[in-house]
Amino acid sequence: MAGNDLTAALQQEVQAAYAGKTPLKIVGGNSKAFYGRQTAGAVLDVSGHNGIISYEPTELVLTARAGTPLAEIEAVLAEKGQMLPFEPPHWGPNATLGGTIACNLSGPRRPYAGSARDFVLGCHVINGKGELLHFGGEVMKNVAGYDAARLMAGALGTLGVMLDISLKVLPVPQDELTLVQPASLTTALEQMNKLAGRPLPLSASAWVDGHLYLRFAGAKSAVAAVQQKVAGDVLIDAPTFWRSLRELQLPFFAGAHTLWRIALPQVAPQPHLPGDWLVEWGGAQRWLKTSEPAELVRASVAALGGHATLFYGGNGASVFQPLPTGLWQVHQRLKSAFDPAGILNPGRMYEKL
Repeated sequence: MAGNDLTAALQQEVQAAYAGKTPLKIVGGNSKAFYGRQTAGAVLDVSGHNGIISYEPTELVLTARAGTPLAEIEAVLAEKGQMLPFEPPHWGPNATLGGTIACNLSGPRRPYAGSARDFVLGCHVINGKGELLHFGGEVMKNVAGYDAARLMAGALGTLGVMLDISLKVLPVPQDELTLVQPASLTTALEQMNKLAGRPLPLSASAWVDGHLYLRFAGAKSAVAAVQQKVAGDVLIDAPTFWRSLRELQLPFFAGAHTLWRIALPQVAPQPHLPGDWLVEWGGAQRWLKTSEPAELVRASVAALGGHATLFYGGNGASVFQPLPTGLWQVHQRLKSAFDPAGILNPGRMYEKL
């Protein structure tokens, strides 16, 4: 089925669901099904709406349908020496572009290059009434107005069914080096923040099992100079380590009954919460395995200016940090504007959204 026919077919399904007030569960590669709250409804399968629509290596812009496998996009970019700058996790072999953007997922490069949302230039979506909307464009500079394309990033499909997405891409760095050194968590946080303020090509950092890992990427001369300025042993199979971290395949993640993903200011001190920790993103993302109650975890993190997501486990606790009244009202108004009947992935983010 051609792209226009696929779009029309999806649009008709949403229009019928809107008319009948039938909830829809949007499904692509289904690799992110565990993330967020579970939602019920008639399955809207968008996996067939795939394929790269356009790619201009000289313009550093790629447009692909939402059901396009991430692996396919990354292979095409690699042929031209380019990459998705936010280094997205796959979390499964069937990961798609739409699911990645819907979850706003970024990998180890996130604090130094930007998030998935930062690289979205434009998108086509079907709203909850079955209307076809176009936000943004396919160039670096777009007309002024509300940046609704980036609003779709992280909305978990609750505001619209993404059809295609335009992204900014970047060249693959000429060289890459990972250094590792033993360090306490306190020392690691201090070192990560200190290095982030220096003119070094830092592209990833993590504290895992008592060791600080630092990845540098850029021009060969810049990377070569790093070893004269930063202590540490060279990690031989560095790509495997960073891929395992990105895909949550390190031993730390195995067998965790309750896992929290905690977002904090990079300079924030370590929360006083018992459990096992893994820290990345220069201190901005901290993973915690603990049996402490959700209320205590969230209160401790909020006191430091952050928020906590229950990645899995937790005996029925809410997945995402409860929103303050003002922000909750903004979310409700957005949902009402884009999906007035509340049929798109109802409850995927919050129970009444």
